[in-house]
Amino acid sequence: MTPRDPGAEPAGAPPRPRRDASRRGRRTGSPAARTDDRRRTFPALEPLPRSGSASSWWGNAWVEALEETALDPARLARGRAYAGRGQVDAITVTPGRVTAYVHGTRPRPYRTEIRLRTLSDDDWDDFLDAAAARPDHIAALLDKDVPHALVDTARLLPEAGDLIPDCSCPDDGYPCKHAAALCYQTARLLDEDPFVLFLMRGRGEREILAALAHRNATRSAAERTAATAPPPTIPAHEALAPRRLPVLPPPFPAPAHPGRPPAYPHAAAAPDPLALDLLATEAATRAHALLATGVDPIAELTVWQDAVRLAAAHPGSGLTASTRALYRDLAGATGRTPTDLARAVAAWRQGGMAALDVLEESWDPPAGPFDRARPALTAADFPDFRPWRNHLSTRSLQLRFGRDGLWYGYESDTGREDWWPRGTPDADPVGALTALIGR
Repeated sequence: MTPRDPGAEPAGAPPRPRRDASRRGRRTGSPAARTDDRRRTFPALEPLPRSGSASSWWGNAWVEALEETALDPARLARGRAYAGRGQVDAITVTPGRVTAYVHGTRPRPYRTEIRLRTLSDDDWDDFLDAAAARPDHIAALLDKDVPHALVDTARLLPEAGDLIPDCSCPDDGYPCKHAAALCYQTARLLDEDPFVLFLMRGRGEREILAALAHRNATRSAAERTAATAPPPTIPAHEALAPRRLPVLPPPFPAPAHPGRPPAYPHAAAAPDPLALDLLATEAATRAHALLATGVDPIAELTVWQDAVRLAAAHPGSGLTASTRALYRDLAGATGRTPTDLARAVAAWRQGGMAALDVLEESWDPPAGPFDRARPALTAADFPDFRPWRNHLSTRSLQLRFGRDGLWYGYESDTGREDWWPRGTPDADPVGALTALIGR
């Protein structure tokens, strides 16, 4: 957001209307737009329900594009609360821009917008050609549905970083809570009418339907002409003549990155969307690794080790209700507690499988680096470490020596013996301790 004078009012902003019975009657939740094909204004939607901001897969993809680049999850939560209280006024959509006034804590609303890139003429030609080539695609669009294959032809859906929020408020968050509220309500417009997404990308509904009708007519005429032409023939002696087949082309290279799974909507009878997303992402990542290297990177892991790896790979672990549910389910499936899983995840993020082994196994190291560690710590003014097997401990700090020759830092509340992995592994015990305590 561009910082503004906190006391300044947005230029041309209307005063917040009173929410009388007549206005409530117009907040129907069903978009009703003006007739300008390149500019559509939708009345303010009903407050965002608690069940979510979008029900369609393309609406969820819109929300995901903003959430994946958000720098502050707390602002997203406040933006969702603003949308839940109906603080987003009428929304105007034009090519490359979504605009609305959003009410905050001050008397007058803020002018808020979300910008995104419009498609080039070549991108639109690819999209229209793909749609016109299949009658079921045209029927889906007329029924306000968006086929996955059709969207992929022109990258219509935004990805992380494609949505650029801006607001007249003084908040410099990215996005601010007003832009987040607008994003959540815009996703509901996309649920009702995917042509809103097409307008954001540069073309209105009537323009798209006219182009599809023209292509469809041209295609039908070409098919009628082809049907009346005689089929091509070839003499039998030419068809049966010996010939050398061309050399097969080399195989295609593996893609640079695994594919992204689709967004899964919430539905009463469907499996948990987070679980589906995790499984699809895991399958894509393992398939990509197997294709690129010929080795399955997790084939040798135990069930517990794989559960720890899955939990450690989930962003924002331990912070959201969905993540807490993931920890609970993974821990229950492996006969452990969520606390056991959280401690193991901390170890995995510290150093992968080697760090998990250090957490779960105590052993007697041979003479050598372990025996030299205490004199080195004493020389660095850390004389209070007591040895036990591969551990060196004080009342609140601990170093563990791994079979890989690295030292791993741990912390605990004084006297509790509740050790948690912290810091960065190091071949030097003084270096590992320095990373642990931040000196």
